[in-house]
Amino acid sequence: MTQTIRVVDKILGANDAVAAENRALFDRVKVFALDILGSPGSGKTSLVCRTAREAGLRMAVIEGDIATARDAEKVAETGVPVVQINTGGACHLDASMVKTALEGLDLTALDLLVIENVGNLVCPAEFELGEHAKMVVSSTTEGLDKPAKYPLAFQKSKCVVLNKIDLAQPTDFNLAEYRKEVAQVKGDLAVVEVSCRTGEGLEGWYEWLRRAVADLRGS
Repeated sequence: MTQTIRVVDKILGANDAVAAENRALFDRVKVFALDILGSPGSGKTSLVCRTAREAGLRMAVIEGDIATARDAEKVAETGVPVVQINTGGACHLDASMVKTALEGLDLTALDLLVIENVGNLVCPAEFELGEHAKMVVSSTTEGLDKPAKYPLAFQKSKCVVLNKIDLAQPTDFNLAEYRKEVAQVKGDLAVVEVSCRTGEGLEGWYEWLRRAVADLRGS
């Protein structure tokens, strides 16, 4: 008698076990962990940098990239602790990578841990890291179709930050139609419209984060 084991199930199962360990740690020290997904160029790092400077939260960042530490260097300029993970070709972070990165951070000194995942909307949605929430950074320059094309990323997220709204008119981006596209994938998904360049709408994003931190701490 032979037994067949699907490799993808085995990989995800092992990952989920480590993710549960990470989550238990975050819960124990009351640090809200956020996994940020988004396409290259959507503005993930710009959002992280402005959040570090302006949200008023004690924050650290884990930066995931295939190669280079360029985004981590930008984040470090804000003064928050940052750990770089280079995947060497893998298109996503996994829970073991995050667990290793946590060794370089003092979680007891934090309110918020931001994990900026590798830039794509496919693989990162499938891997749990132990985070309390995933969110998507989208942008007006990407067009309206990202929720329909990459539904899992949006279905697994608790918030969408729509960046570059200052470019909505020049690019003929229809904000109302985008919200409809999001609602068709996940009807209760919050959409926060911002511009990391001008600062428009960012206070609404910071308030979402502050509520998430407060809810975790029961305050």
